[in-house]
Amino acid sequence: MPTPPGAGGTAQRPGDVRRALLRTARDVADDLAADAIAREQAGRPPTDERTRLREAGLLAALTPPAPGRGTDWRTGCAVIREVAAADSSVGDVLARHYVHTWSGRFYARDHEAAVLEEASVREQWLWTGAVRPPAPEEDGREPDLALRPRNTGYVLDGQRAVDTAVAVADQIVLDAVCAVTGDVLVVRIPPRARGVHVEAAPDRLGQRAAGAGEVVLDGVTVASGQVLGRRPHDEESTAPFTALAEPTLRLALCHVALGIVEGALTEARDLSRGGRAHRLPGEDPDLLLTYGELASAAHTAIAVVDRATEALARALEAGAHLDTEEPARVAALAATAETVTSRVALHITTRVLELADAPGLDRFWRNARVLTAHRPAAHRLRSIGEHYLNGSHRAVAAAFH
Repeated sequence: MPTPPGAGGTAQRPGDVRRALLRTARDVADDLAADAIAREQAGRPPTDERTRLREAGLLAALTPPAPGRGTDWRTGCAVIREVAAADSSVGDVLARHYVHTWSGRFYARDHEAAVLEEASVREQWLWTGAVRPPAPEEDGREPDLALRPRNTGYVLDGQRAVDTAVAVADQIVLDAVCAVTGDVLVVRIPPRARGVHVEAAPDRLGQRAAGAGEVVLDGVTVASGQVLGRRPHDEESTAPFTALAEPTLRLALCHVALGIVEGALTEARDLSRGGRAHRLPGEDPDLLLTYGELASAAHTAIAVVDRATEALARALEAGAHLDTEEPARVAALAATAETVTSRVALHITTRVLELADAPGLDRFWRNARVLTAHRPAAHRLRSIGEHYLNGSHRAVAAAFH
């Protein structure tokens, strides 16, 4: 098994570890870029991609930071973005893996979280999941996943869509409602356990190599050790650190979107320089104007996402000492970053199609569309506005529905 960057051996300074990990990410990105179009067109589950990430040590490295292991939030996001620029499907897989490795810290006791993270590093697990944020109001619908208590744990039934690696992950993190108490419990399920069935979704518009699908659970045994903890019913009863779970996911996916933007611009620029564009490169003022506009839009999105990333990094570092007001501020910044990045990603990936005509260039727009399709901006903007005007915590939670 390869040694994850920065793990084992003599102690290394944080800056050295970060540089080594980013070098590894660039090497992986270069490898993925070589056959990105072919793999995207094939749309197969990311089995080979999982092997590439594992052999590079990225699955073990992208876990929460602790002495001798793991990666801090800022560096983890930089790695995700580097990989996503080469292949956003794999960036998506890596982003959700990293976020779900934090599940123990969000929902479990400290000792249990540490044991789980150590096992993840040791076994090089690939994580995925679909944990829903607390709803501002009950909508009266029956839960899609239900837990029935047994003497030694629970039995889990239901089905849920999972956006990445559903057929190749080692751990799937889900929330389900206890049929007796009504509590919402967060559990981890090995996909190869008895009663777990996976239905792949290979015909997506974009993110085709991310391995999306549906997990169907039919009488799956959930041992007590697989229950990470309780997810509160609403934001008012959510502990400050637990409230960071959803903004963490949204921001990680913003870095995937930035990777799409950077990958699309780089590929279009290379085509323009090589003369394979609709217009001649060099001194064409209209072409220069277009690239100036697109580069400026990308820099704007990067600045907004980086600000939110820094705020979340400080909140994660605070841990149990996190101020009760801070999660709402972080969530508002994350929602703002998601809004800006979604618009910029769709705008840039559409415009590059006007600049160059090359096989596979359309994948950037399709990937951006799938990544942003189910999160309407208007609803998010109202929630951001309510938080800005009234300081409403409820509004910020609503932004993630």
